[in-house]
Amino acid sequence: MGDLMDNRLTIITGHYGSGKTEFSVNYSIKCLEYYSKIILADLDIVNPYFRSREKADFLNKLGIRVIGSSMMNSSMEIPALTADINGAIDDISSKTIMDIGGDPVGARVLARYSNQISVQGYDMFIVVNANRPETQTLEAVKKYINNIEISSKLKVSGLINNTHLLKSTSIDDFYKGHTLCQEVTKDTGIPTVYEVAVRSIAEQINDSDIKIFPIDLYMREDWMS
Repeated sequence: MGDLMDNRLTIITGHYGSGKTEFSVNYSIKCLEYYSKIILADLDIVNPYFRSREKADFLNKLGIRVIGSSMMNSSMEIPALTADINGAIDDISSKTIMDIGGDPVGARVLARYSNQISVQGYDMFIVVNANRPETQTLEAVKKYINNIEISSKLKVSGLINNTHLLKSTSIDDFYKGHTLCQEVTKDTGIPTVYEVAVRSIAEQINDSDIKIFPIDLYMREDWMS
């Protein structure tokens, strides 16, 4: 299980609604306990909502540098952005987290960097929300993994169970995702590296065989359901 023993370069992807960006932000903050230099590269060009760069000021104050996509600032030139991303990938002194769009179109952004990434030690984790239609079954998750690997030209190395229904999430939802990820692990050999739950749910799970990664909801305001 994770335990922040992941490679220096960590790619996070997942379908819209999976909680991918929420995990990426929480993961970045957790990394502060292990690394002195952290870069969060938000390359999600698919989802127009709840992007990690929206919390850039907050994260920067914590000591996490956020690199946004070309949509972040229309005055930013593409070469400058590309240089930032290239630097983040190659900077062996930093923990670099890449938040990538969760469909094959979004993952295609990675393809342009695939050769550069491949020579690094890297992890690519897929966030699985068993309550989302795109990742509700073993076959659906396997198809999704295959599509992402083809589009990105990189290999998936881990699964993240982040099964939720926003503020309506129950313990049953968590275990639904846990069971699905275990099935995928058994079938594909890809390990389940993180089991995610909001703190109110995490505190109710007393299973010594499951190591929970508790998260806070940074990307949604209190009034959001």
